[in-house]
Amino acid sequence: MNRTVLITGAGTGFGREIALRLAARQWTVIAGVEIPSQIFQLEHEAEQRGVVVQVEKLDVTDAADRARFSMLDVDVLLNNAGIGEGGSMVDIPEAHLRRQFEVNVIGPVMLTQAIARRMATRRAGKIVFMSSCAGLTADPFTGAYSASKHAIEAIAEALGKELQEFGVAVATVNPGPFLTGFNDRIFDAWKSWDKSRSDNLFDYEHIAYPYRQFDIKPVVDTTIGVIEGTIDTYRNVEPGQNVEMQRRQMDDAWTRRYDENLGKRFALVETYYDMQPGTPVDE
Repeated sequence: MNRTVLITGAGTGFGREIALRLAARQWTVIAGVEIPSQIFQLEHEAEQRGVVVQVEKLDVTDAADRARFSMLDVDVLLNNAGIGEGGSMVDIPEAHLRRQFEVNVIGPVMLTQAIARRMATRRAGKIVFMSSCAGLTADPFTGAYSASKHAIEAIAEALGKELQEFGVAVATVNPGPFLTGFNDRIFDAWKSWDKSRSDNLFDYEHIAYPYRQFDIKPVVDTTIGVIEGTIDTYRNVEPGQNVEMQRRQMDDAWTRRYDENLGKRFALVETYYDMQPGTPVDE
């Protein structure tokens, strides 16, 4: 069976490994990467693994790039492209907040619109959004990223209900703390802010991602399962052992008082100051 998947953000992290693994499973893989230099890198790795991947420049915020894929017929679209911008909602500059939503929300939705229409006409297809556990809850210093992923959750939920009658499925994958480098880069974003450090309420030089991080294999395996249909659940949180904790955090908002512990530092904020970047779960 000839099956085709379009993966955005395939130059690094989850997208890169999923592209290579699907190619090894006899999928026709169109791997979109943000910058041209990633084309050679991914093609080289595919060659080293003995698989074929069609690598294309696809910056989801670039209308011309999106237009080149608007007439594409694919069986699955994996919306994986995304960026993370760390920092308090008090400190994050406007341009960086806007960029977060352009990359994580607006661009993917515009790309999805064109491809979803073609799927609806064929009455077949699947759209998978690489969301995040941050799309279900929100931690300190990740409000902008979480907001963009909360938006993706709403978009995926609505889209799935809208496309149901056309035979097009929609699902999400929700990774938590995984060692791709992405989580740690989020907390370096402040270095590019065009403002004085003294203007910030918090000292980002001493703040790091607050969770120990897992190997990426569970996310890759689950995403492939969703794409191939061996996993049919709409929402797919990884690591699986965090599901109950995630649900408790979501439920907590119903009972937590807004004036609890005013004047005291939130416990997780302290962890941000104590954690070292890139700490794996086995340390």
